Amino acid sequence: MKKLNKLLITASALGFASFSTMTYAQQNLPIVCAGYVKPKTQLLGERAGKRMQKAYEVFLNEELDEKERTNQTIEMLREIEAKEPFDRASIDRFLGQILVQQENQEEEALKLLVSAADKAVLNDKDQADLLMLVGNLSLQEENYDSAVKYYQKWMDYTCKEDPETYTRMAKAYVEMKEYNKVLTAADKAIALYEEPNKNPYALKIAAYVELKDFNGAVEVGETLVELFPSEDRWWTTLGMFYMMVEDYKKALATFALAHKQGYLTKKSHFKTLVNLYAANDVPYKSAELTIKYMDEGMLDSGVEDLAGLANTLQLAREYKQAAKYYGLAATKGSDPDHFRKQGVLLLTSEDYRGAIEALNKALENGIEDEGKVHFSLMEAHFYAGNFRQADVHANEAKKDPSLRRNANAWLPYIKQKADNRGIRL
Repeated sequence: MKKLNKLLITASALGFASFSTMTYAQQNLPIVCAGYVKPKTQLLGERAGKRMQKAYEVFLNEELDEKERTNQTIEMLREIEAKEPFDRASIDRFLGQILVQQENQEEEALKLLVSAADKAVLNDKDQADLLMLVGNLSLQEENYDSAVKYYQKWMDYTCKEDPETYTRMAKAYVEMKEYNKVLTAADKAIALYEEPNKNPYALKIAAYVELKDFNGAVEVGETLVELFPSEDRWWTTLGMFYMMVEDYKKALATFALAHKQGYLTKKSHFKTLVNLYAANDVPYKSAELTIKYMDEGMLDSGVEDLAGLANTLQLAREYKQAAKYYGLAATKGSDPDHFRKQGVLLLTSEDYRGAIEALNKALENGIEDEGKVHFSLMEAHFYAGNFRQADVHANEAKKDPSLRRNANAWLPYIKQKADNRGIRL
């Protein structure tokens, strides 16, 4: 548990104002209920008051070691017998607030504070503060049902609504998986904050995600980007929600703007950006950014990554570059089909020598679909003027039933070209 600062444990916080001469105006009671009438201030009984005062003096005695005076105070408070509800509640409150600072004492501390709060006998400010404290400690101890209960008791008691309290209630509801209540509490917090606060919006997003209401999440994300434009995470969050509702144009626009502003910082961000460019039929930009961030180490450059880049470049009709990256993928990996794709792209680029080299490597590395490779080799050798080799590969290609017709159609054409050159097949 996050410990309470000892400096905050003052006489007022511990209830000593209850037996002092402080006025209600000085205590600044947070009670705003209609028709509220100030009740008479209650005082500790004489015996309990004296013993509690002594305990308090020990607690503040700086001549003693902190651990020693704390232990003495705890022991003195435990020994006080109190029959009157007000006395008992005051002692439990003091003791609970001290114990909450001690290791492994959180459970007892909260039990004492709850007991004091439930008696509902403390003076107004002390009672209001205690209800809020129990709510906060319950939230810290992950007792979410209790946290909501005491936050609501605080609001009922004071007739006040507070944005921070509603935000904490929304957090508790998230943990309790009561997502519709999260939305209600968060909306109340948003309405009460004088200046925009991102926390209730973030809790609304969490609720919408759990409810699978991604349109609701988009709406909140748009508001967050508008209110907090300099916070990078809201841009990427909004972009992801656009993807979830399949609005890829807005997703790309959001990620592109985030990229322009320098808000993309993770590999996943850059991967999403390049994928969105590709999905929105902007393959050249996708490939350009992929190359840039691969070189900078912001994107992976494994075999499949290189092959994916090659495919994107092919879509962009950048065939030579595409062939280059298929070649890198083939060299780095063990898939001979990458050599085949490299060869086909080099053939398209009219680099017949390079195509022949790549296609031969596909065969050398044991590609399964040899027929396609032989057919491509036939074309590469033919256009390179190697008619004998073209004829050899055409005959190999026709062994594949799916290619036989096309290969047979090429054979007389190859022979004719060879004859024209005086080459005997």
